[in-house]
Amino acid sequence: MAFKRIFLIVLDSVGIGEAPDASQFNDTGADTLGHIAEYRNGLNMPNLASLGLSNIREIKGIAKSEQPLAYFTKMKEASNGKDTMTGHWEIMGLHIETPFRTFEKFPDELINELEKRTGRKVIGNKPASGTEIIKELGKEHMETGSLIVYTSADSVLQIAAHEDIVPIDELYRICEIARELTLDERYMIGRVIARPFTGQPGAFERTSNRHDYALKPFGRTVMNELKDAGLDVVALGKITDIYDGEGVTETIRTKDNEDGMQKFIDSMDKQFQGLNFLNLVDFDAKYGHRRDPEGYAEALEKFDQRLPEMLDKLKADDLLIITADHGNDPTHHGTDHTREYVPLLVYNRETKGKELPVRNTFADIGATIADNFNVNLPSNGTSFLPDITNGGE
Repeated sequence: MAFKRIFLIVLDSVGIGEAPDASQFNDTGADTLGHIAEYRNGLNMPNLASLGLSNIREIKGIAKSEQPLAYFTKMKEASNGKDTMTGHWEIMGLHIETPFRTFEKFPDELINELEKRTGRKVIGNKPASGTEIIKELGKEHMETGSLIVYTSADSVLQIAAHEDIVPIDELYRICEIARELTLDERYMIGRVIARPFTGQPGAFERTSNRHDYALKPFGRTVMNELKDAGLDVVALGKITDIYDGEGVTETIRTKDNEDGMQKFIDSMDKQFQGLNFLNLVDFDAKYGHRRDPEGYAEALEKFDQRLPEMLDKLKADDLLIITADHGNDPTHHGTDHTREYVPLLVYNRETKGKELPVRNTFADIGATIADNFNVNLPSNGTSFLPDITNGGE
C-alpha cells in the first residue's frame, strides 16, 4: 500500500473540452471550462494552476505551471451516457452500455399507475427548475393535494410536495412507490427524488428533507471491495445517493459546495484508512443546468480559494484526486449535460507532478484506488499507481 488515505473530489460537470464522440451526443463544440473562461475573460484560479490545470490544456486566465505540483491529464468516458450516475459508477469501475433515460414528459401509463398506487393526482409532468415549478404549481398543490411531478435534463423523476399537505413520511412512501415503478426497463430512470417544501404562495422554500432513491449499481464497485476488506469509505454530499449506499461506511450530508468543502476539510482530521469521496454538485445543479456562466465562474474561483486549506492538511501518505463526471457547458444549447473530457489532477505532497497518458475510461481512478489498497481491481480500467509512485519508471 502506497497511501493510507485517498481523497477523491468530483467537481460535478466541470468538463475540459469536447470528447472524441461528442457529435454522437449532439455536443460538438462543448467546452465547459474553456467557454466559462472566455465568457469571464479569464478565470482567477491560482491554486489549481499550481497543480497543473492549464497544463492539461490551456485555459484563459489560468497560468500554465512550469513545474506542476500534481500529476495531470484528462479522461474520456467509456460508458454510453453523460449523466451523473453513469460517470460516477464508471469512476468506481463499472461500464454502462444502456444509458439512463431522460423524458420531456413521463408516459401516461407510468403517471396513471403512480396516481392509482398513491391515491393522489399528478400535476406538472414536465422539465422544470425545482424552484420555478413550486412557484407555478404550489398553490394548486396546496388546494388539491395533487403531487407536483417534474424532471430535468438528468435522468430523474422528482416529486415536490408541501410538508403541511403531504407529510414527509407519506412523501417518502410515494417516492418509494415511484422508484419501484421506474425499475421497469422501459423507463430506466436513474433517480427518484423527494422535494419537500414549506411556506405560502409567493414565498415557498424547499427544505433540507430532500431524499434520493437511486438505482443500485449494476455490479460490484471498488467501494464494495474496500468496505468488504474492512477499509473506510466516507461519502460526502450526494455520493451515498448515487451509489444507493453500496460500499459506504460513513455518510456526511452537505447543503451546498461551501458546506461540502468545509465538511470535507474537517473530515481530513479524522483517522481512517481508505477512501474519502466528495461530490460538489452546485457547479452542475445551480449553474450548468441553469446556463449561468457567471455563477459557474464564481463557484470555481471559490473552490480554488478553499484549496490551500485542504492541501495543508494532507499528510505524506495521503493522495488527493480531483476530477469530474461529465461536462455541463453553460454556453451550450439546451440545458443538458455535455459529453466532454474531464480533468484529472493527482497530488501527493512528497512527489513532483508530471503528465500522465490520457485515460480511456474514468475507471482508471477506481483501478488505481483498488491497486493501492490491494483489493480486487475492476475488470474495466488500468491503474496509474505505478506512474505516481515511481514516476512511471
